[in-house]
Amino acid sequence: MIEVTRLNGKKYWINPHQIECMELRPDLTLTLLSGRTIVVSETPEQIIDRIVEYRKRIGNYSQEL
Repeated sequence: MIEVTRLNGKKYWINPHQIECMELRPDLTLTLLSGRTIVVSETPEQIIDRIVEYRKRIGNYSQEL
């Protein structure tokens, strides 16, 4: 799970494998495979960095090099 921050400041954890896409409109909106959307205060770069760190931690990163 990766930590994200909703616009109201609440912390939230999501499974990064469920993120289908990210879109700036103007805040960052994550669309999950289920169709649910989550608006967060992080930048796309921060989310990508968290996903990479998560994948390294669980051991999937080496398969993507």
